Amino acid sequence: MNTIFFAMDMKSAAAILFALAIGSTGAAAQQVPERNPFLSAAIYGVTHINPAKQNSIPYKINLQEKRVDLDALTPVWGGPVNNATYASAQPGFFWSVSTDRVALIDAREGRWTMVANIDLPGATRRSRDALERIVNFSYNSMPAAEAHLKGILGPNPGSIMPAGIYALVSNQDFVYANAGTIVSAIGLVDRNDPSKGLEVKARFDTASIIPPTSVFGEAPRVGLVGMNMTYDGHVVIGALNGVAVVDAALTRGQFVAFGDDNQMATNSLAVDADGGIYVATGSKQPRIPGVMRKLVWKNGRLSADPANGAWTAQYDGGDWPPAIKAGTGTGSTPTLMGFGDNEDKLVLITDGANRMKLVAFWRDTIPGDARAVPGARSPRIADQKPVTAGISEQRAWLQSEQTIIVSGQGAFVVNNLIEEGHPDRIIDVMTVGPVHAPPRGVEKIVWNDKENRFYSAWTRGDVVSVSMVPLASSGANAVFVNGYSKADGWEVTGLDWETGRTVSRTIFGQNNKGNGAYAILQFLDNGDMLFNSVIGPYRIPMR
Repeated sequence: MNTIFFAMDMKSAAAILFALAIGSTGAAAQQVPERNPFLSAAIYGVTHINPAKQNSIPYKINLQEKRVDLDALTPVWGGPVNNATYASAQPGFFWSVSTDRVALIDAREGRWTMVANIDLPGATRRSRDALERIVNFSYNSMPAAEAHLKGILGPNPGSIMPAGIYALVSNQDFVYANAGTIVSAIGLVDRNDPSKGLEVKARFDTASIIPPTSVFGEAPRVGLVGMNMTYDGHVVIGALNGVAVVDAALTRGQFVAFGDDNQMATNSLAVDADGGIYVATGSKQPRIPGVMRKLVWKNGRLSADPANGAWTAQYDGGDWPPAIKAGTGTGSTPTLMGFGDNEDKLVLITDGANRMKLVAFWRDTIPGDARAVPGARSPRIADQKPVTAGISEQRAWLQSEQTIIVSGQGAFVVNNLIEEGHPDRIIDVMTVGPVHAPPRGVEKIVWNDKENRFYSAWTRGDVVSVSMVPLASSGANAVFVNGYSKADGWEVTGLDWETGRTVSRTIFGQNNKGNGAYAILQFLDNGDMLFNSVIGPYRIPMR
């Protein structure tokens, strides 16, 4: 068993002094987005934790090294992608949303029991046997892996996405999720008696307002890639070619197209309390700039008009990546930073350059002290900093498919790219690590609001983050990633937020259930890990 690096070395000490010198805010001082009263909870009401998409929580977590036998625990079955588990409006309960079903979970007093579940309308439920066969397999060659997964999931395993990938739960305890073009609202038949099961409360066919589009010249289709909720209770739906806003009853909606057939969105969108909707698009052609966009929802209308505060700004694009990430633009959902009265209001993405940069845009009016950023494609870019992630500058690719993790004025980014992979994203995500050497490299970058620029706080070129979205905890002063090594198999690794040193390891071994497969890392408020495995979410005691 490897030793956790609790000892302070010179690099860690220097990182602490550096963070203090540039004014990095600690957990107690951090500002968080305003609570959206129309979501089920301030934390876990929507994919990526909150409407600002920060992937950061305040919970205290017991930092330790431990081995966990996932075969000894029971998940809430679903999949083979379980992107996130959401807070119910009923205290102590959670909603599991996967690519094939929605389930209500009783998590009171340490329980993790499925109360009821229902097929996600438009998706195909996988049997427990099929899910077990996905993980009970030795992934040691690409041809064998491809044949195995196609035998279970059909000729195009990746086609199961994006069903259930982005979702939210309303304050009425309705789960909003999509499969194909249909967005459904799912809730309890009787809120006073969960044993009566779940039902579809409403459906909305987005094809009624979103025109089809083509990515590679194939037959045009409506593709949905994100979801959020406005602060007046409307459902925001991201599409390949624009953004729709639909009322909570799913009866009517409106759509604003991006207006450029060469641009497409491949990730979700962030929302602020003033009606701002932030979405990034990338070009369908390599080496063409992407576009960061702010739309505005105001007085019941969705607008792309600058007169209403909307804007667009170009950022650098790149080539089509070889694995994990999709598209030539950003791989990250836009993330908001800065909510206090005296904080800079920014929206962050990683750009599409083959070796990515962290890019910050001014969310509102560009301030008078904004500086001209060398090489920036727009004056709205507050700064853009090349990411090094502690890996060789000779590497052709350094790119992320994950949301930027934001806590206070710190931003955490990971490298997800390897030099080879499989074009099908499910086959790819099951083989990166066991078959192909996994990607390495992570970095924490800090915004200095006095200088209006980014500084690197620390890098770790040895840390692996395969495809799972990391999570920061201000209560634990740590950030967590899901990685793989030949020696120890799958694990969740915790890194100190200020120094980057390893402070926690939860080791699953060679068990494929330890693969998070595009999901989000989570913890419960008592410190237990909520691990969204490829076959369903587990509750893992961390005491």
